Amino acid sequence: MPSTMEPKLITGNANKPLANAIARRMTMHRNLGLVDARVERFNDGEIFVEVFENVRGEDMFIIQPTSNPANDNLMELLIMADALRRSSAKRITAVIPYFGYARQDRRAKARTPISAKLVANMLVEAGVERVLTMDLHAAQIQGFFDIPVDNLYASPIFALDIKQQFKGNMDDIMVVSPDVGGVARARELAKRINAPLSIVDKRREKPGEVAEMTVIGDVTNKKCIIVDDMCDTAGTLCKAAEVLLEHGATEVHAYISHGVMSGPAVERVTNSVMKSLVITDTIQPTGPVQGAPNIRILPTAPMFAHAIMNIWNGASVSSLFETDTLEPAYEGLLE
Repeated sequence: MPSTMEPKLITGNANKPLANAIARRMTMHRNLGLVDARVERFNDGEIFVEVFENVRGEDMFIIQPTSNPANDNLMELLIMADALRRSSAKRITAVIPYFGYARQDRRAKARTPISAKLVANMLVEAGVERVLTMDLHAAQIQGFFDIPVDNLYASPIFALDIKQQFKGNMDDIMVVSPDVGGVARARELAKRINAPLSIVDKRREKPGEVAEMTVIGDVTNKKCIIVDDMCDTAGTLCKAAEVLLEHGATEVHAYISHGVMSGPAVERVTNSVMKSLVITDTIQPTGPVQGAPNIRILPTAPMFAHAIMNIWNGASVSSLFETDTLEPAYEGLLE
């Protein structure tokens, strides 16, 4: 058994609503709350952290996605980890619901960095001893760390929501990968809901622009569900929805793990042919995202709270990959 009485949670400014939701979820079983601390900036932009509670010998969990502004949120995470390490915390786990810089996981061209590896090195150097994240853009990023990395998946949550939203119409569902690289992710969800799989093959002229799309598979008279790990500017997503309808689909929906939603994304989704875009709250949604009529947000707090408790107890985290395990935790939350 751990020598500490309870796990302790602390958060930066990246996604306080999610951190509070995780703390509330854990409070249902234990009297837990967020550690009292201040994470603020000096006038010149420097980040300062002060922890107001004793954390000596404690099992600490820092909840901090490294979303926009990625550099500020990453520095907050690093400085919080350093503050906890220098305060003699027993173990520091970085709970990073959205792992920024994950798209820079390889050298696509000469004289370019592998920034995801650099971020991994910085986290370890700051004192992080374990990482808990969700739907890494590239699974091999786990190998960039020499410490344990638990990568949760949103697909069990998506499966529960799809079965609820499309009750009675499951035979009409077709899961679609928006590119060849995302086939494994789409196949995983298709297996969970026992649905066929199709692919939209796209060719890019340059990042952010799509030159041509081809549908692989028959989507005629199908309710198509596009599955991906992130939606940034939504250009590819909206174009894929149009192509699917042109090939005979009756409806197009999208389930995306991380709603980055940069630039014109909200406007594009609102004006698109998609009936709905479903994202999680790993990244704090902006006002326009929350106000969009065809965007829904699924909670991840039950899954992260469960994972944190399992890590603290030394129990299996992979058990959370099963839909049956999460169903009780999400009862009444998906409507």
